Amino acid sequence: MLPPLNNCSLAEQKPVMDLAEEKALADIERVGCHVIHVLAEGDLPPFSYSVGIQRSAAAPEVIILGLKREISHSLVNEYNERVRDGERFVAGAFYAGFLENFDVTFERVDRRHYREHLGWDRWLYSGDEFEVLQLVYPTTSGVWPVWPWGPDGPVVFGPRQPLLTASGGREAG
Repeated sequence: MLPPLNNCSLAEQKPVMDLAEEKALADIERVGCHVIHVLAEGDLPPFSYSVGIQRSAAAPEVIILGLKREISHSLVNEYNERVRDGERFVAGAFYAGFLENFDVTFERVDRRHYREHLGWDRWLYSGDEFEVLQLVYPTTSGVWPVWPWGPDGPVVFGPRQPLLTASGGREAG
């Protein structure tokens, strides 16, 4: 775990907080992160993301778009446990152990998406000076997995799993 800034706890660094903020900081100190879930709205899919992993484990935060809350929460927790155990994830590489029988990959999230998707991280880090990886998953039905950037990706995923990269497409790997 990283030492607190200026030798004071997270709570001491943010002296005026509401109950939700206090809970987020307590979760970060206790288990290494807090998980935020955002409901679908208009054309935006639901998404979940971590708050505090970079602070507690010196690894990027993670965001998952388009999955049910329970699945996303489980994926954020799996990522958090693995980075706290020292594992590091490289954008573009494929990793097992997140979804049964399917690999996932990661893409770097471009900072222009931070304001719309990562408000709690912006609060914790007092701005945009943090890194985020998007966990990208394939379809889990059918004989072959389909990825969002593949020829059938836009048809299969539609707006459910947009890539938050600078180009909006696959950039790593």
